Amino acid sequence: MMKTFHIGGVHPQDNKQFSAHQAIQECPLPKQAIIPLVQHIGAPAQAVVEVGKKVKVGELLAKAGGFVSANICSPVSGTVTKIGDWTDAWGAPGQAIYIDVEGDEWLPEIDRTPDLVRQCTLEPKAIIDKIAAAGIVGLGGACFPTHVKLLPPPGKKAEVLIVNGVECEPYLTCDHQLMLEHGEEIIIGIQILKKALNVERAIIGIENNKPDAIAHMRDLAEKQLGIEVMPLKLRYPQGGEKQLIDACINRQVPSGALPIEVGAVVDNVATIYAVYEAVQKNKPLISRVMTVTGKSVAKPGNYCVRFGTPIDEVIALAGGVPADTGKVIGGGPMMGRAMDHTEAMPANKRLSGLLFLSQAESVRPEQENCIRCGKCVQACPMGLEPYLLQRLSELEMWDELEKHDIMDCIDCGCCVFTCPAHRRLLDGIRPGKAKVGAILRERAAAAKK
Repeated sequence: MMKTFHIGGVHPQDNKQFSAHQAIQECPLPKQAIIPLVQHIGAPAQAVVEVGKKVKVGELLAKAGGFVSANICSPVSGTVTKIGDWTDAWGAPGQAIYIDVEGDEWLPEIDRTPDLVRQCTLEPKAIIDKIAAAGIVGLGGACFPTHVKLLPPPGKKAEVLIVNGVECEPYLTCDHQLMLEHGEEIIIGIQILKKALNVERAIIGIENNKPDAIAHMRDLAEKQLGIEVMPLKLRYPQGGEKQLIDACINRQVPSGALPIEVGAVVDNVATIYAVYEAVQKNKPLISRVMTVTGKSVAKPGNYCVRFGTPIDEVIALAGGVPADTGKVIGGGPMMGRAMDHTEAMPANKRLSGLLFLSQAESVRPEQENCIRCGKCVQACPMGLEPYLLQRLSELEMWDELEKHDIMDCIDCGCCVFTCPAHRRLLDGIRPGKAKVGAILRERAAAAKK
């Protein structure tokens, strides 16, 4: 019997057929790159370049602004023309570096050949330092700085590396295609992370709607010691960190705790590919593969895009905005969010895909009164009570929200998907989670004084 996680979950239609098995295509360089200084969880990166500076591909633009932060390296060569305020497609303000692109000149130490580099002779600390310097973050959606994951707190020890090849979000296929085209590099990256963590065991979890990826990665893993490919039952949100740990090793991460509490470290396949490139090729994280898809998209596919490239240019490569478009989603339909606009919005570490929904698909049914059916509770993979969290959030009962573990919510959308009354549960929960999170940070800061 195929393994899966034990609490909640739903089965949305995967709709992966539109872009599945589309070979990864390089997106042309933009004329101007816009590089936001927040492309990760944690403190914003701090610019280390000035207006007028000439930069090469791979050169440090901004350094990590704290322990939980990440470097940002230049994805293009050219001249820095502006460092200033910028607003993303969801209305969040921030800072960005603007570069007028001139040619494509790379730092000389970056190995741009296709040759595989299999042997890693670096010690664990040197590996982690390289990963930090390269600005690598979790590319599965969380964007947590990878080097921080590789530094367990005192008294904690990793026992297993779990590799996330699940890609449970409907429509998205970039990780699937990455495994098919760059499986060998991912396997080498796994061995590098095993060495950095000093663990003997790695498990690659892949849902069973990707039989070709399972077969390919299994064929590669059989040649290595301590790497197992584990086919998983199709179930959303199996790619969630805690759900994947539950499915793969049958350990449950306690409320409020991190995976290291149960001896696990989880990294996405795209993150591990970036680790291979950083450690073996001296290449910082400057691009990612993203899916552009939708039922009316002319050329749905998987595109390797340099960060800073305006997404309008990526959209043009996929055939342009379909005439019947009602919404453009950054990410997938479950955890992604509708964009206010696509203008001046660049590809970045956070953006795994662009999904175009038609006008008909974009209309949300009118919400009705809660019928007390409990389906949202049954569907929640974190064992929460979404109906209650929404109500407490509306009433601004922050202490009660904290008591009912609102910070455990992973924004997966299972509650909304399953609600027969079409309640906007997650819309109500998110503000409460943001407020409680702010209260907890203030409390922690006060405790340090």
